[in-house]
Amino acid sequence: MRETPQDFELQITFEKREYSNDTLLDMYLKMLKPRLIEEKMLLLLRQGKISKWFSGIGQEAVSVGVTAAMDMSEYILPMHRNLGVFTTRNIPLYRLFAQWQGKKSGFTKGRDRSFHFGSQEYKIVGMISHLGPQMGVACGIALGHKLQKKRDVTAVFTGDGGTSEGDFHEAMNIASVWKLPVLFCVENNGYGLSTPTDQQYNCKHIADRGIGYGMESHIIDGNNVLEVYHQVKRIADSVRYNPRPVLIEFKTFRVRGHEEASGTKYVPEELISHWESKDPLMNYRQFLIDQGILSIGEDVKKKAIIKTEIDTHWRRANEEEAIVPDMEGELNDVFMGYKETIDLPGVTSGKELRFIDAVSQALFQGMEKFETLVLMGQDIAAYGGVFKITEGFVATFGEDRVRNTPICESAVISAGYGVAVTGGKSVVEMQFADFVSSGFNPIVNLLAKSHYRWGQCADVVIRMPCGAGVGAGPFHSQTNESWFVTTPGLKVVYPAFPVDAKGLLLSAIEDPNPVLYFEHKALYRNIRQEVPEEYYLTPIGKAAVLSEGNAVTIISYGAGVHWVLEVLASNPEIAADVIDLRTLQPLDEETIYASVRKTAKVIILQEDSLFGGIASEISAKITENCFQYLDAPVKRVGSLDTPIPFDLELEKQYLPQKRFEKELFSLLQF
Repeated sequence: MRETPQDFELQITFEKREYSNDTLLDMYLKMLKPRLIEEKMLLLLRQGKISKWFSGIGQEAVSVGVTAAMDMSEYILPMHRNLGVFTTRNIPLYRLFAQWQGKKSGFTKGRDRSFHFGSQEYKIVGMISHLGPQMGVACGIALGHKLQKKRDVTAVFTGDGGTSEGDFHEAMNIASVWKLPVLFCVENNGYGLSTPTDQQYNCKHIADRGIGYGMESHIIDGNNVLEVYHQVKRIADSVRYNPRPVLIEFKTFRVRGHEEASGTKYVPEELISHWESKDPLMNYRQFLIDQGILSIGEDVKKKAIIKTEIDTHWRRANEEEAIVPDMEGELNDVFMGYKETIDLPGVTSGKELRFIDAVSQALFQGMEKFETLVLMGQDIAAYGGVFKITEGFVATFGEDRVRNTPICESAVISAGYGVAVTGGKSVVEMQFADFVSSGFNPIVNLLAKSHYRWGQCADVVIRMPCGAGVGAGPFHSQTNESWFVTTPGLKVVYPAFPVDAKGLLLSAIEDPNPVLYFEHKALYRNIRQEVPEEYYLTPIGKAAVLSEGNAVTIISYGAGVHWVLEVLASNPEIAADVIDLRTLQPLDEETIYASVRKTAKVIILQEDSLFGGIASEISAKITENCFQYLDAPVKRVGSLDTPIPFDLELEKQYLPQKRFEKELFSLLQF
């Protein structure tokens, strides 16, 4: 029968080694502070003065030991039970207390709770509740440092339960393949909420998983602060000069509930008693007393000083006024503001390019301008990508910046965010837009909410080769923009012409916010246009009016724009305003409304299935804002509400291309 954390007998033997008495005493005080804070918080919780608490009592040695072993300039990505990370980084306590109370002087302006925050000042990147993505973020931070030639180590925490998530395994694989200086710190504390470890994994030790990834791994007594500090410091020093990932399993135990409301009834009392006897703080305190480094009287004085500090900072946070809601401020913080630095709207001379060439040229010029920009995707390096868009890039920019990735969309997207944390930029290619479903979580929960939550930009572009018309079937043909336009914090662009393909992609790269860039595969080699050779920007959020007329407003984007133009070319008598949206989020409402007020009739064409698509939202907005100008109901045309079929005839039936002309004439006759 395999060994589990609860029957792993800890022999807590403290070794002074070369450490001075001051260092040994300091380690005690670093553990004492979070313990006393927790005792205060548990009291306040019972009094109803805070809403929730995730206790790390009994696990302080891991948080403190790891953080103390790191340089202050190195990033740490903690979890919700790692209070010792924050206190060891010397964050003012009133700011922590304000964060937990939802006050303005916290780190998220009341927008998130507990430890769901980060701070560039203290080099801490906080978690999201989905746990796993922060592993990939750590990889991205390490990659950013590696590209900047820094010898920094990044430490990221997870629990035994978190190691069951796919993101953990994806991140481990990426870190190993790319030799990234990441310390994967697993607090094996016996339970994932109420699920014991023998129902979480079936290997003897979590550290054994390192073998499968070709990764060095260690098991450390997580209740022995000196052992944690010494071993992590030794490993970190080694990793700084020989960059590589290391998996570290800390054997410890959670003696309180997952959060206080859940209790610990599912844990045998003798098991809790066993681990309480191995309390990292009390055992270390006794060691210091036995060594003559700490007296009982001095201990009482130290506790009194810390308690006074806690009470003083608590009063400061408690006396701070509650946040007054400010709608304008809330809306403005969804995206990070920035100013486009280059715009050449009048440039018309250039060279005829296919749509695909315009995308490639934009990427190349973006790489030339931004030395911190890194491209990541499957097969994009020497092979040039499945569509050959990055062919030849490696010869110019090298494999460090044009990176083949393993097949792990979630961790790669998270890594892109990590690169942004270090001040870099990334463009991540989904080989096909359909595959983004495997990376959905970090896009909608990490990238989209980052700036709103703690002011950190998510300078990531996700390239999305999409669309039907090429007989590729259900898993390579979707145009899935509707998955993302409803998520605040994401920008979504969808060009129809080579000029816009280049300008919008360069704007997306310049923009510090997360941008999903849809590029229709059927347009790649079929649409040509004269494209300026210079570096220029097409503004995100501004639609293009392709033709003007008084009879009807036609709104579309992507391949749909070309279907519209084909119909109008066959019916020159139709005087239509044709609006190419170009950007779906943010939407150019003013251009739409101005046209509708003029024509009084509107039809919206999308390639996506009709129900729940962008056409529905635009229709609702027009009805709400232009109802008095309408002479007919707003008409929507989209694909069938079925998956996309493979057979070309079935695909033609699925697509709205033929139905559009019929619906347009029906509207004109209304």
